[in-house]
Amino acid sequence: MVKRTAALHNLGCKVNSYETESMRQMLVEAGYEIVDFTDTADVYVINTCSVTNIADRKSRQMLRRAKHNNPDAVIVATGCYVQTAGERVKDELGVDILLGNNQKVKLIELLEAYFIEQTKKVDIIDINDGVMPYEEFGTMKHGEHTRAFLKVQDGCNQFCSYCIIPYARGRIRSRDPLEVSKEVRTLAENGYQEIVLTGIHLSSYGVGEDYHLLELIKSVHEIDNIKRIRLGSLEPRIITEEFVSELVKLPKVCPHFHLSLQSGCDETLKRMNRKYDTAEYEEKCKILRSYYEHPAITTDVIVGFPGETEEEFACTREFLERISFYEMHVFPYSKRKGTRAAVMGGQLCEAEKKARSAVLLELEKEQSKQYRTYYIGKTCSVLAEEACEIDGKWYMTGYTPEYVRVAIPIESKEKASFYENQLVWGTISQMLTDDLLLLPEAIQKVEF
Repeated sequence: MVKRTAALHNLGCKVNSYETESMRQMLVEAGYEIVDFTDTADVYVINTCSVTNIADRKSRQMLRRAKHNNPDAVIVATGCYVQTAGERVKDELGVDILLGNNQKVKLIELLEAYFIEQTKKVDIIDINDGVMPYEEFGTMKHGEHTRAFLKVQDGCNQFCSYCIIPYARGRIRSRDPLEVSKEVRTLAENGYQEIVLTGIHLSSYGVGEDYHLLELIKSVHEIDNIKRIRLGSLEPRIITEEFVSELVKLPKVCPHFHLSLQSGCDETLKRMNRKYDTAEYEEKCKILRSYYEHPAITTDVIVGFPGETEEEFACTREFLERISFYEMHVFPYSKRKGTRAAVMGGQLCEAEKKARSAVLLELEKEQSKQYRTYYIGKTCSVLAEEACEIDGKWYMTGYTPEYVRVAIPIESKEKASFYENQLVWGTISQMLTDDLLLLPEAIQKVEF
């Protein structure tokens, strides 16, 4: 039997990344040889995204690119764009196998059926028809990295007026904590030192079950050889005195919190159907800063939401200035068919959205530099990850617990292995670039 080749491409969030790696592992176990996406392959698997119109367009582009790479290949499309676009993806883009969300575990089964029958396959369920079971991929082996993203939750019940994801991912469901711990132990045995817990709506982990997120974090914290635990995006309402007072007792938990905001104006938040106001959000930031010395608080902001006036935008900007984030991901509003916001009045033109985005991106740059400057003269721990060349000199780069990127001088690229996947510490001396701190001398540090 001739060994078939397969190439995969991922678009979108960390949940998608985890699922793409799971499908990669399924293909390897089924006897496929994994090749680069730019190579000629027998099978191309594209895990699509649909969070914005741009994501839709990129998904279509990658499907066309796969067909161009090898017109005779089997093209598999899966993910959120497939879930929302339906069978027209097959008809318009020449896709051979369509796999909706919560059906990715059937990849090998449908490929085998296709090769036997030579007929196109579609497996897109109505993911919003009741509560779906959590799609369990089993224990992942992952690749050669220092940090592993671990999906523990899927689905969303929030129905923000701008967001298509609840329709693409279905209702909330959580992974069994015993399965999570099993996979973390495997990751630790394979040398991973940092675990990132992620989900579509991570804050709802365990809702409707007899377990909860804090309990999961504590169980992961007890696993030997895991040095860091990082949390994915959180909803502000999970940040309470009770939650943070317990979290701060767990030294492996990184003081890096991504709290979704979307707007700093209460009227805009109401139209977005967000479940908090700016006063509540600000209080959550104060709680974090009362327990942690200098926590990294990051966020998302949508500009140009339908009906956003100049006054509302100014209100958002003032709020962002007051909170002072480490990083902000700024997005111009993207109209998503099927959402309430798509039919709202007061739709802004692209030029206005672009102009407002530019204002906030400049603010983000200033605040981020200010946050990093705090660490000059401070002693920090760094998990070293990869070598890079800057102005003809080689450095080993990695991240602090706050996810601040740091560079350590090395003699050559070959010397990188001395630091790779090692937890080191030292005193930060200066800014090497706008987004990179310099640690001139590092020593290995053993923790936990």
